[in-house]
Amino acid sequence: MKTEDISLFHRIVETGSLVEAADILNLPKSTLSRRLQALEDELSVKLFHRQSRSMTLTASGSHFYDKTTSMMSSLEETLSELTNEKTDVGGHLRILVFPIPELLQITQGILHFMDLHPSITVEIIVSAEPQDMIRNNIDLAFILEDSFNENEMVARHIMSETVHFFASPEYLARAGTPQTPEEISDHNSILFRYPNGRIFNEVPFGQDMVLSVKGNLCVNNLSVCLEATLAGAGIAMMPLPFCQDYVKTGQLEMLFKDSAPYEGKCYLVYPSRRYISLASQRFIDHMLIELENCSQTGTCNQIAKIRGAIKPLI
Repeated sequence: MKTEDISLFHRIVETGSLVEAADILNLPKSTLSRRLQALEDELSVKLFHRQSRSMTLTASGSHFYDKTTSMMSSLEETLSELTNEKTDVGGHLRILVFPIPELLQITQGILHFMDLHPSITVEIIVSAEPQDMIRNNIDLAFILEDSFNENEMVARHIMSETVHFFASPEYLARAGTPQTPEEISDHNSILFRYPNGRIFNEVPFGQDMVLSVKGNLCVNNLSVCLEATLAGAGIAMMPLPFCQDYVKTGQLEMLFKDSAPYEGKCYLVYPSRRYISLASQRFIDHMLIELENCSQTGTCNQIAKIRGAIKPLI
């Protein structure tokens, strides 16, 4: 019995469809169906009730899924213990990245990991939309705090970013400049919707304040938020690195400069209900080191600017 066939079985379970699993795995449906049938023949049990549009587990299939999930996890852990950290690993990783200012830093880290492990193939999915990581076979994700379910995910804090209020000179000339954070509620704010559906209208400020904001525009993408702010649509709360070039040119003004900024956190997460592959384990270790080095040396932003502007890629 091949462990790869068991992994394919897991993907079918998690998508609930042979067609969807084949699309995500980039395999012909006929190949996936044949390998599933071979697995059932080897086990001498029926794993799925096959229907026209979906597949549901039989009692035997459910039992096999539960038992093999822990088995595959133990196998990957054993392989990790036996193999040298520099030993090449293979496999395919699907990585979701929330469109954050550090997108290029993360991309550089992924490319470096691929250089170290030439047998690895990677798919990078940049999205601010909600994604079911299990159903969409996403191995790892870089996403913001409060945008994922902690009960379903294992999360590693990997970076923090200072977040400030910004507005264009045109908006401030028209609506006036708020002098205190409490006055922000009297202004039109550009709202932000997190991937989990939550609208960011109760805004943390400093260390212990929460400000209520309201506005006539809600977005789920930082680039759109930035463009709307530059156009004078309202006041927006955005990461400083994303806006600092526009502050330098006078296109944006940072508000409440004397107040302590809010610190937003980004996490590297993976589903707690799925065993984590050896490739994923190595990737997590690699990115933690890579981003820590970036933070200490301050070189990553410089490299990102040399290789290309962040704005068009987000």
